[in-house]
Amino acid sequence: QEKSCHLSAALLGEDSEISQDQLYELLKYAALGKCHNAAQPSWCRIYHQSHLAGVVVVLHEMSQLHFYRFYLQFKHLRKVFRHRFTLAPSANFPVSLYGEGANLKPQNTPQGLTSTSSECITKSSDLQCDPIIRRYGGKKKGLTSYTLTLEEQKENDYPIEGSPRCQGYISTECDQQRTDSSPLFGLDCEMCLTAKGNEVTRVSLVDAQGQCLLNELVKPESTVLNYRTRFSGITKKMLLPVKTRLSDIQTRLKKMLPHDAVLVGHSLNSDLQALEMIHPSVIDTSLLFARNEGRRFKLKFLAKAVLGKEIQCEQKLGHDPTEDARAALELAQFFIEQGPIKVAELNLEMLLTAEKLAEVSQNKAHTELQPQGCGFQEQLNEPPPLSKPCFLDCLQVTGQKPLLLGRQGLDSSGLCQSNLSTSNKQILQKALEDVPLSKFSIIQFTLGPEYLASHLHAGLHEKVRSKLTDMLTIYAGPFEENFCMKSVKKEFGRCGPIQSLTVVTETFQPYVCIQYEVLEAAQLAVESLNGVEVAGSCIKVQRPVTAAMLDCNVLIKELELDVENEGVIYVAGLKKSLTETDLQEEFSQLKDLETLFLPKDLQSGKHRNCCFLKFQKTQSAVDALEAINGWTVKGSELRSRNALAPGHLWRWIWQMNHSNGKQGKHIFYEKMEQLSNCEQDLRKKVKKLDHHIKKLYRSLQNNTLCVVLFPGVNSTHESQSGLGLMGIKDDEGRSAC
Repeated sequence: QEKSCHLSAALLGEDSEISQDQLYELLKYAALGKCHNAAQPSWCRIYHQSHLAGVVVVLHEMSQLHFYRFYLQFKHLRKVFRHRFTLAPSANFPVSLYGEGANLKPQNTPQGLTSTSSECITKSSDLQCDPIIRRYGGKKKGLTSYTLTLEEQKENDYPIEGSPRCQGYISTECDQQRTDSSPLFGLDCEMCLTAKGNEVTRVSLVDAQGQCLLNELVKPESTVLNYRTRFSGITKKMLLPVKTRLSDIQTRLKKMLPHDAVLVGHSLNSDLQALEMIHPSVIDTSLLFARNEGRRFKLKFLAKAVLGKEIQCEQKLGHDPTEDARAALELAQFFIEQGPIKVAELNLEMLLTAEKLAEVSQNKAHTELQPQGCGFQEQLNEPPPLSKPCFLDCLQVTGQKPLLLGRQGLDSSGLCQSNLSTSNKQILQKALEDVPLSKFSIIQFTLGPEYLASHLHAGLHEKVRSKLTDMLTIYAGPFEENFCMKSVKKEFGRCGPIQSLTVVTETFQPYVCIQYEVLEAAQLAVESLNGVEVAGSCIKVQRPVTAAMLDCNVLIKELELDVENEGVIYVAGLKKSLTETDLQEEFSQLKDLETLFLPKDLQSGKHRNCCFLKFQKTQSAVDALEAINGWTVKGSELRSRNALAPGHLWRWIWQMNHSNGKQGKHIFYEKMEQLSNCEQDLRKKVKKLDHHIKKLYRSLQNNTLCVVLFPGVNSTHESQSGLGLMGIKDDEGRSAC
């Protein structure tokens, strides 16, 4: 039965602002997984990553501000994606997303649709220059096409029958009647330095299935001068009890190898020279994965880049010849099965450069201490080190390039299948066709420059701030002339943290205007105190009546139904002296409690008199809501209701609530008419975008990670936080927790 992938992220509260580096962590792990040395992200967890069907990133030129200004229009986004987070804005979001190793620049490419067939994955003209294609051509071939010819063996110092240098060498007595179905055997030896030269101290042989057939220590004939323990792993103590000699190994190998055996190894000539054996049919992986100018890739690098395996780890003492023999064998099998084109598409030279740059970055402090002209960076003759290499190059290990669809040519590095379109509709159509063929896709929709002007952002900001202020504000009254303000503050304070409380004197009888710090507190006051006697008066509690507030009840209802608020309740009336530990203990009896978030004042750092509780199951939250109302904790009676504002909004609401908005108001009123017209168009575009993402999401396979990103704005003129929504699609078409 197919395992389903799951995503968990404790994004409730102040920790829900995610940096660009943290987002990069998530995408890198989702795309590459542990087998390619990527680590689980620090802020969330993907379960069964190896079962992910793919990763789809949807980019749109918006900010968190747009999402909540047009919250009701984003019907699909807010109901499907279980995890939402504030995204720290970036001046160059594509670079932040792909990693600084991606040389991404806008291209002056003509607008229009281009092909995304498999021929587009790597340009054929680029492949023709690849040394692997120049040597082997583009077609798949059998193993006999990759065995070294007699001339190639002579050129690379292999033991040859009849050569004066090979007198006394033992032949395996295998013939050259090999076929494409001949058996492959991986061979590797460890050597030490003796008075005679290099002598074998350990031999390993594995069959085509990777099973170890031979793993034997060998006693050298001559006096050992250097055991080379760092590389061989051999010590004097290990060889003391050994009685096996080279002649014994030669005899055993002759018996074990069938007449048409093909030996595979990395720089196999050194192993055969040390074994003093001659074998006619060999595949040398250091030559198979061809490079220019006679250079060779190391086995350790090839194992990681091609197979996704870590070998010759520094933690181990010396190399493991069985591990090395198996790695060389699997590399040869990969090359034969996939063919030269697939191997060339891995772009191993670029991966090696990225790896070296990463090493330079890690060793930067060390290299700065070296004398001038002696640094590793200067030896490489490479540009200054980058803080983190791009993971798109590593994705090519899977045999295909990531897919990038959009109106802008952001990728000049050749790392992506870039595809330029003239409209969001065309982008969607190409996405529906091409995303199923790619393991990693980036879909970029755009609004157009007319909707990205800074004054429009400022106008939207002021509208959202103004509406949020109205939703946080309630009016209560009427009261008697000499009412007790302290009693009013105490009663309304039990609903949640109050930012300001003022008396309205324009009315015949006094009213009180109360502005809360959280939406839940204002709503709780409307629901629980309307018609109640407070300070000796039976009062009415209501929100301000403005044009922007006419849909307030609809918005409140939709916020309650928001998928991110499932299983989350708000609790007010707490004493500020209570610590998080006190509350954990107090609420420990509640079933399925997962997370407790105790908000703080972002200036003073002090706890507020409310908290949020997240439960693993929705029904447990319903039961807790019923149980908590009326609870008394250390003399305080608690009040609770369903959460309205997702956890990531706490910091944002606080900042909006504490900004005076004077600059925004000036721009807002100055551009009122223009903003109103643009906003109407923008509302329509947002509905279309939501519909596009809905269609795209429905087309995805189950177990696909989908991340929708509104990057935000970070320029010299303004800064707007971005927003991320993510989830793994399950059988029901929703994102799995």
